Order: sequence, then structure tokens, then C-alpha cells
Amino acid sequence: MKKKIVIANVQPNSAAMEAGIEPGDILLSVNGRQITDIFDYRFLVADPNIVVEIGKKNGEVWEIEIEKDEYEDLGLEFEDPLITGPKHCNNKCLFCFIDQLPKGMRQTLYFKDDDSRLSFLDGNYVTLTNMKRDELERIVRYRMTPVNVSVHTTDPGLRVKMLGNRFAGDVLEKMKILTDGGINVNAQIVLCKGLNDGAELDRTLNDLSELWPGLASISVVPVGLTKWREGLYPLEPFTADESARVIEQVEQWQRRFLDKFGTRLVYAADELYIKAGIELPSCEEYEEFPQIENGVGMMARFIYEFDSFLGTEGGKLDMLWKRQPDRTVSIATGRCAAGYIGKLARTLENRFDGLKINVYAIENEFFGENVTVTGLLTGRDIACQLRGRPLGSELLVSRTMFKSGEELFLDDCTVDGLSSELGIKITVIDNDGADFITGVLGTTFREGETFGKTDRSDSWQA
Repeated sequence: MKKKIVIANVQPNSAAMEAGIEPGDILLSVNGRQITDIFDYRFLVADPNIVVEIGKKNGEVWEIEIEKDEYEDLGLEFEDPLITGPKHCNNKCLFCFIDQLPKGMRQTLYFKDDDSRLSFLDGNYVTLTNMKRDELERIVRYRMTPVNVSVHTTDPGLRVKMLGNRFAGDVLEKMKILTDGGINVNAQIVLCKGLNDGAELDRTLNDLSELWPGLASISVVPVGLTKWREGLYPLEPFTADESARVIEQVEQWQRRFLDKFGTRLVYAADELYIKAGIELPSCEEYEEFPQIENGVGMMARFIYEFDSFLGTEGGKLDMLWKRQPDRTVSIATGRCAAGYIGKLARTLENRFDGLKINVYAIENEFFGENVTVTGLLTGRDIACQLRGRPLGSELLVSRTMFKSGEELFLDDCTVDGLSSELGIKITVIDNDGADFITGVLGTTFREGETFGKTDRSDSWQA
């Protein structure tokens, strides 16, 4: 039996709401065609004139003609965002982070997706190993761009080994179907020492560059290794010197690509620069920040936003600060970002008399010492390491620690629970330099005044 497409929410003032569609209704068809998944739905409702068949809760079937702007969203949200549920990953990657999770976490964290629809909708990376040619051509037909692909290596035999899937060797051919069809592809290389680094990385970057301009960007990210790796493939973290060599290798390719294509094309993760103790590239060198969600250029953009906001709104901030009492706050961050966050904190302390900021680099006891990014910190580690420490009136934590739309840490600790345990107000701040400043300065600055935020669409060269 075909799964019912249940409407969970209707957006206010949308075409769907004006047409009388309600939560709990069933979507039966669009323009006389049944919906297979979210790709079908998005494609069919793009037309300015559509006919929607709806099953009402009382059993009636409504056929509704809707006129709207072309590509305007109809305003429907479904109980299952993909309509047919996500595709499960069929790979057994040697470096899979989910395989390195401890037992006893919430079940959703163990689900491995490998779904091109999530790549388009949420920016997830897919391996393409579970996709046949007709599915790739469907992406082209529906213009679902961009698609983010976990490549890791273009050597067929090595990719089969790394992904643990005998169908993994044809990634270049599959990517070429997408790029030849006008789909932009972002590629990810999770770098594993002794496997796909060195000469293998050179080969992969050279092979991928043949797909330009359809290939929009490449990220090189060091493998994440937790302490829960018993029985798994032996992998080691990159040392500072090894990280520096990877950066040098990537930057050599950047210079070649810049000369040949007019773009750097490949970018190394922030984590590599910080591990190597090498200064981060300027914002201009990240161009349009194509892999920001992959930890590539995130800190450089954060600093840019910080400096821009302080420069444009500094006078207003100074004026408001004079009305405030002295303030002490604390920030919990990962070891990877702590040095940069500390420097920004000192800038604010020097600017605003009476402001004291404690920056605490939290060691990741939950996942192990090799995991240093802020986004993988747990509430338990924060509580254990800050208990009894001077915190001031407020503790700031980054929204990157939580799943989108929730305030639940990876270990199921809640913000309210952490607040109660530490006996302090906790404020979640966005991964944005301007929000960081207003969060540090306090409620008056976050809620009581309007400030101009940095426009991320502006040219970084401006």
C-alpha cells in the first residue's frame, strides 16, 4: 500500500492556507500525478498554475486549483520531510564517525543516511554508491542542484576499500553524469593518514579538476577519531607537522587551479590550520565559502563578522555599554577554537570597561582527546569541567552543539538541565560574529536594540 502523505503544517499566509488546506490533510496528487517523494513534489509545485488533490479528515476529496508565482513554495510541510523516508547507507566506511559512537545514545544518532535528497535539502554528503544511472538522470531532470558528494579518493580500488562497498569504484563516472547535466557538485575528501593522503590526494584532486566547472568546490577534512574505536580499522590523527604538509599540498593545488580556472577550487579545513599552528587564510581566499558547513573557513568568517560588526556598530555599542553595570560572563568552547575565541574576548574586554570574559576550553572526555571541535561537545563534559569554576552571571554556548531546531546536547543533556546543574543562566548564541558580541554584552544588546548585521552575500573583497 502506498504510504499516505500526511500534511503536518501549513505555513501562514501561504497559497496552501488560502486554499483551505489544513494540518492532518492528505496530499493525494499534484496535476493528476501521484507523488513519489519530495523531488516529485518540489518539481510539480514549481508551476504557477497547479491542481492539488487533497484528502480531508472527514473523508472528502477536494480538487483545488491554485494560482501562484512560479517557483513560489506552496507552503506545505509533511510529517515525513522526504515523503518516503531517508535512504540508509550501504557502506562500511573505515572512518565512519557513527561507528565510533558509544552505546546508549539516542537511537536517531546511529542512523546512517546516504540520500541525495538530503544532499539537496540539508547539504548532507552522499557517496552515490546506492544510486543507479536513472536516479542520477532524475536529479538532472529535476535540476536538484547542488549535490554534495563524499569522494575521499578517485582510485577505484582504494575507494572500494575505504567505503567497504564493491560498488564504490565508479564515483567519477557518476559525478560526470551530474556535472554534464548542469548539476553543481561539491566534493568532500575525508583524509585518512596512510590511505588517501600524499600522492593519492594529488591523484584525487587532479581527477576531480577534470569535472570543472560543474565541480564547484573540494574540501579536505581530517578524519575524526573518537576513543570508541575498538575493533575498527587502525587510523591515527594527523600531527602538527603532518597537518602543515597537507596544507602546503592543498595550497599548491590552489595556486594551480587559480591560474587555470580562476578559482582556488580546493580548501583545507580550519582544523588542519589550527592543528598545524598556521595562520588561517583571509576571507578573500575562501571566495564564496562553498564549504562553510564542512568546517572550511568557518573561523575566518566568524572573525570577519566580529570585526565588521564592531566597526559599524561600535559607537552605538559604546553608548549603550555606559548604561550597564559591570558584567562577567563565561564561554564554553572546544579546544580547537579556544585560542581564537580567547583573542576576540580580550578585544571586547579592552573595548568595554568593566567587562570580564572567562573562556573555557572544554576537553572532550565523551568522545576522546582527538575530538576538539565545539560542535561535538556534550552537556556532561561542560558540567563536569565548569562545576565550581568562576562563571559570572551567564554562560554562553554555541548553537553548533545542538541539532537544528533543538537545544539538546549529543548526550541528551538539555540546556535547562545544564543550567540547573551549574546554577547559572545559559544563553545559546549563533555561530555568527555579531551574535557573539551581543551575546557577550548581554540581553539589552541582543533584544533591546536593533543593529545592522553583516550581509554575508556581500563580496568579501569589498
